[in-house]
Amino acid sequence: MTKEKTQWYASWFDTPYYHILYKDRDHEEAHQFMDNLTNYLNLPEDGKVLDLACGKGRHSVYLNSLGYNVTGLDLSENSIEYAKQFENDTLRFEVHDMCKPYNEKFDAVFNLFTSFGYFDKDEDNLNTIKAIKEDLNEFGFGVIDFMNTDFIIENLVAEDVKTVEGIDFHQKRYVKDGYIIKDISFTADGENYNFQERVKALTLKDFEALFEKAGVFLLDVFGDYKLRKYYKTTSERLVMIFK
Repeated sequence: MTKEKTQWYASWFDTPYYHILYKDRDHEEAHQFMDNLTNYLNLPEDGKVLDLACGKGRHSVYLNSLGYNVTGLDLSENSIEYAKQFENDTLRFEVHDMCKPYNEKFDAVFNLFTSFGYFDKDEDNLNTIKAIKEDLNEFGFGVIDFMNTDFIIENLVAEDVKTVEGIDFHQKRYVKDGYIIKDISFTADGENYNFQERVKALTLKDFEALFEKAGVFLLDVFGDYKLRKYYKTTSERLVMIFK
């Protein structure tokens, strides 16, 4: 087994197997989403964008190519180490805990691809929104792109096997104690691995309560990456714009 760390995401996101399992993520869709989002927010041409929980930096790199001054932050040292190869004068990456403010002001803070709700402590969800608020300038926008839990739970595939690079990833999904949980087990390089992903099953109502506590205003809600209307039962995403 890999070295145990306290939070599941700290150990799982730091393994190469996490990136193997999710290597087929749709870059074109991610780019289209960034185009739609930056146009909608009408960000200044060389505006400052914070990509919070940036992973290996795919969104950051693309946002930077659009002309924005981008900072990517993530808890995973491995991911940041990988992302640093893309750094330039207007693109940088750092290891940072998103529950805490970064103490710089941005035109937009993006938290993308369900990079929220991982925490064991509920107050850390609130702290993250407070930190985003703290890092926004006077005209800045916060964006949280979360899964639509109502849709996900309704369409949960209980079990499947995904084979990537010759590794059979056995995936089991279920809802327990207010979390959507995925157990992932596989054998690689002669070793057996077991990991778990746990994401709080937050609904729009839950976010509205968090926003109110954090003192931010929810401006808009979208249901997909084309920024179409949000529907509780059929939308795949929950994209929230606030300030």
